[in-house]
Amino acid sequence: MKKILIVDDEPSILMALEYAFKKQEYEVFIARDGSEAIEILKTKIPDIILLDIMMPKVDGYQTLQIIKENENLNKVKVVFLTAKSKKADIEKGMDLGVDKYFTKPFSVKKIITEINLLIS
Repeated sequence: MKKILIVDDEPSILMALEYAFKKQEYEVFIARDGSEAIEILKTKIPDIILLDIMMPKVDGYQTLQIIKENENLNKVKVVFLTAKSKKADIEKGMDLGVDKYFTKPFSVKKIITEINLLIS
């Protein structure tokens, strides 16, 4: 079973994505900020992480850096899903090693398709 960690501080986004990925037969883990995500990643290694940037406590950029520095996690695919849509934001994400960059608002169907392609 494919595993995904969804990290976002917006409850409606978490619920929609959790529902959609469970329908696709993913095992879904949920975190509401980067520090929660890091705690989950101490015991679970997903196939892919869907990560917001603007979150309380630990933001998506910091979370991505922690993931990339950890040798158990640095092969996990990471996708940003964020409202930050400026060219500089996208370039920063790509420079930090994100595998894909989606901006909000988004199509759940498109995200599922792209994520399935990324981890197939």
